[in-house]
Amino acid sequence: MVEKVAIVTGAAGGMGLPTVRRLVSEGFTVAALDLNTQALEKIISDEGLKAKAYQIDASSETKCRETVAKIKADFGRIDAFVNMIGWTSSSRFVEEKSDYWNKLIGVNFLPVVYLSHAIAPIMIEQGGGKMVFVTSDAGKVGTSGEAVYAGLKGGVIAFAKSVAREWARYNINVNCTAPGPTDTPLEADQDPELVARRLKVIPFRRMAKPEEQAAAVAFFVSEDANYITGQVLSISGGLTMQ
Repeated sequence: MVEKVAIVTGAAGGMGLPTVRRLVSEGFTVAALDLNTQALEKIISDEGLKAKAYQIDASSETKCRETVAKIKADFGRIDAFVNMIGWTSSSRFVEEKSDYWNKLIGVNFLPVVYLSHAIAPIMIEQGGGKMVFVTSDAGKVGTSGEAVYAGLKGGVIAFAKSVAREWARYNINVNCTAPGPTDTPLEADQDPELVARRLKVIPFRRMAKPEEQAAAVAFFVSEDANYITGQVLSISGGLTMQ
């Protein structure tokens, strides 16, 4: 049986893959979840990563529960759960349609609920674990052009704090990271004028590197964070300060 197992969703994404690499370097065996696993499987093989890819549509409760059961059967335990699934597109709220909102909900909120509900009993039975939900500074301060996305990320933060209170008695830590603009393909798809305005108000005047986001996740799943729960850490170059 392996010693430490981490689930990472959105593992093939711009922040997901660096997180998989970082957690492997920290001694975890990683169950790497994504809708598109073809490229992910090749990277895992080529780099010799201690990881296994699982294809999943995380907007489906059934698929989430089935996948968690497979991971438990494959590795015997789940020590960390990192949800990195996220997606949005810049648009004006009054011009949006409900099908766009439904897609945002299916990507940005439901996977956290479904997977947490499936994983928590396993962590409770084994005596603890760590969960990290990658949210966004948009969920803390709001963002023009991302109203529903920001609302959903704010909902994830509130959900995390709520279950952190419920599960602390079981030695389960639940925290969030809140990335600011990060150099990923998703950011490249945003309105260039909007991106430029954001960069102007970041004290460091640059986007984060994906590896810098991965480092924060690695901290929250480490033993150094054993007495931290219900917190939201912004990795945004000072874009938001508290």
